[in-house]
Amino acid sequence: MVVLLQPVPKFKTSPVIIPVLDLTDPTAKTQIVKACEELGFFKVVNHGVRPDLLTKLYEEATKLFALPQSLKDKAGPPDPFGYGSKRIGLKGDVGCVEYILLNANSHLQSTKTTAVFRETPTIFREMVEEYMEVMKGMSTKVLEMVEEELGIEPKGKLSKLVKVEESDSCLRMNYYKEKEETTAKEEIGFGEHTDPQLLSVLRSNDTEGLQICLKDGTWVSVPPDHSSFFVIVGDTLQVMTNGKFKSVKHRVLTNTKRSRLSMIYFGGPPLTEKIAPLACLVPKQEDYLYKELTWSQYKSSSYKTKLGDYRLGLFEKQLPFSLSNI
Repeated sequence: MVVLLQPVPKFKTSPVIIPVLDLTDPTAKTQIVKACEELGFFKVVNHGVRPDLLTKLYEEATKLFALPQSLKDKAGPPDPFGYGSKRIGLKGDVGCVEYILLNANSHLQSTKTTAVFRETPTIFREMVEEYMEVMKGMSTKVLEMVEEELGIEPKGKLSKLVKVEESDSCLRMNYYKEKEETTAKEEIGFGEHTDPQLLSVLRSNDTEGLQICLKDGTWVSVPPDHSSFFVIVGDTLQVMTNGKFKSVKHRVLTNTKRSRLSMIYFGGPPLTEKIAPLACLVPKQEDYLYKELTWSQYKSSSYKTKLGDYRLGLFEKQLPFSLSNI
């Protein structure tokens, strides 16, 4: 199954098909690898996530963003976890967005992360924790399929990075408020960027706004689907596959009378994990396109850049490289 993406007006246009992958299909692992190579983005159906969990979590998250600003401010500013509004990152990027950022490991959650739940029913925290576990499972399954299709050794080399307790994964809920008047002018909800982690699993309500950038620079809109998930290849997975997989640049535009709520699970490796091309895929180090860093070093450096910066430049072998710059 495939879905036709719609080219965004005022940009160079070309037809593109978004892969729609059934995780119960015996050929899914082959399709996943192909999608990661060609687009860095695909849609997941028959994922097994309870519909009632998705519905209730959306309802409770919407209630959180509808709270008085004074109550939401008690859970922010993010450090990096907690509640935030408009300001994105440390380099002056802004967007038409409110968000909460949560550590996926509950035992590592900060005081401000805990404060997010202080003004919400207990069931909200329970659903968030269940959702993060489900997303960890989906991320693990996708990476296991990649391992099997590519013959990655040792077994679990990729999937264990999000499965282990030390995994540095997180959940972000982005809320784009509805507008009283819809205009022709597009506004940036969340600016163009790639995700630094291994992969991201995104779900939103039925409001449009998400766009991805193709290799030729064309921006295309992704039709929303609240019952499915979208998987996005991150920078770290691009490095570990030595560029075989591509981290895709994406953004969110807002020009609608309907609010948009998206939930993104970022599957990140442990902070001490060394990030470099996998030797089983690239036996000779002279063929490596990227140099080695730990996830902590790359995470720190990427969070200090602007959203649209080319952050993988720090990895490229042909460029000047110094850990003192990180």
